[in-house]
Amino acid sequence: MDNLEPLLRTDSVCRVYPDGQVQALQEVSLQIEAGQFVAIMGPSGSGKSTLLNLLGGLDRPTSGEVYFRGQALSAMSSLDAYRARHVGFVFQSFYLLPTLTAAENVQIPMFETVSSAAKRRERAGELLEIVGLAHRAEHLPSQLSVGERQRVAVARALANQPDVLLADEPTGNLDSQTAEQILDLFCQLHQSHGMTLVVVTHGMEVARRAQHIFHIRDGRLQNPMDR
Repeated sequence: MDNLEPLLRTDSVCRVYPDGQVQALQEVSLQIEAGQFVAIMGPSGSGKSTLLNLLGGLDRPTSGEVYFRGQALSAMSSLDAYRARHVGFVFQSFYLLPTLTAAENVQIPMFETVSSAAKRRERAGELLEIVGLAHRAEHLPSQLSVGERQRVAVARALANQPDVLLADEPTGNLDSQTAEQILDLFCQLHQSHGMTLVVVTHGMEVARRAQHIFHIRDGRLQNPMDR
């Protein structure tokens, strides 16, 4: 496989939902290089979250193809394995398990690996340190602020050292100050750790941090903006 292949690429991707024949995406072709910070912008209902789901293997296109390092996702034997090994997800709602501590929530993706319990605990501690929450490791989600819960969600997304972090409106439930802190964290991950970031947003306060902006409207990709 060509080493010059982008990390992620879509080729004329369409997604049609049978219920009402909603065409969420129409002939979307783009590529994302390893180490880039990319924002996907568009109004509600534009198709940006649908595109993120296709990139992450949470959904399949009706036509067209999604490629990871030159390999078609449709040709992979297991999309579960693709997601577990290569993709980290951060959502607007944090989806933390309320009965588990912050450290235990971070370990959840690692249960699909061969890591020992000691290694899982060690890795969770390292990640909570990165997101500035080492001192809150034993707290339950109900004992954490909204911003702290999102930081735990980011740490969890990084648990298996993914190649790309996909974030869907990650600051949507946060106040402006906390949102800035999460964006600072994303920039730190990008600059210090070389993380590939793809963030879906409808706000310029998020997109202005990105290197590349893809605009989607009515399921169609508009001209990208580079920084």
